[in-house]
Amino acid sequence: MSSLTTPAPRAAHRPVQRIVEVARRRPVGAYVELVLAAPEIAERTEPGQFVAFAVGGGTSAHLLRRSIAIAGAGNGEVTVVVAPHGPGSTWLAGLRVGDPVDVVGPLGRPYPVPAPGTPALLVGGGYGAAALVGLAAHLREAGSTVTAVCGAASADRLSSVDELGALGEVVVTTDDGSAGRQGWVTDAVADLVGRVGVVYACGPMGMLRAVAEQATAAGVPSYVAVEESMACGIGVCMTCVLPVVGEDGRTRFARSCTEGPVFGGDRVRFADVGTLPWDVVGADAMGVVAP
Repeated sequence: MSSLTTPAPRAAHRPVQRIVEVARRRPVGAYVELVLAAPEIAERTEPGQFVAFAVGGGTSAHLLRRSIAIAGAGNGEVTVVVAPHGPGSTWLAGLRVGDPVDVVGPLGRPYPVPAPGTPALLVGGGYGAAALVGLAAHLREAGSTVTAVCGAASADRLSSVDELGALGEVVVTTDDGSAGRQGWVTDAVADLVGRVGVVYACGPMGMLRAVAEQATAAGVPSYVAVEESMACGIGVCMTCVLPVVGEDGRTRFARSCTEGPVFGGDRVRFADVGTLPWDVVGADAMGVVAP
């Protein structure tokens, strides 16, 4: 395991819980973009953090919140991109302008920022690209050259291409060739990783693993925002744990919602996600033996 990366920094501000209104909404391909009038959350947000929504309304039987990455924050507003899938995200995508929604945020650790001027590669899969827009703006302000790769299965599954394009060069890939070059984001990353100083990624876990491995092989530090189910968003329920190698070289289960969602790409043991590795700290107390 490489030691290219350091842990993501802790957030500078504590989260707040507020009832906010939907200020604007618009369909974006297969997704829905919601802009929330949430000044107290906006002023606390750093790139890489997320918010957790109560879904279904005040009488809903949906007890667990839905965690969604923040796509942008400023001028008293917070933007998220919602992918309708289950009942919770479908309810969120159906919100209209003026509707109230209960939200907690910002949550999680933000992306680490490199030295000013460090050229950066940002890799987004599907709506995961939305979480990179605020980071791209921050890097650009710090003098970094920003290159982004946006990939998806098809053109309607792409997100935030125009927003990232306003901040730097964008390469688009689709599995079916309906937009950009046909292929996976890793094809584009292979061409670009050798000329950057840091790689950031957000998207499906398989993509994160592949991009992190490419960066590590090239000797470039990488930071990934993992996609794990976060039932509470505040580190209580332990449903979002995954094995992460610490500074001491030992593996511990880290909570994606509090120790993450941003981790060093070379620190996450992607192959062991969803399992109980024999060498994780505490495994011996649970009767796990070495192979």
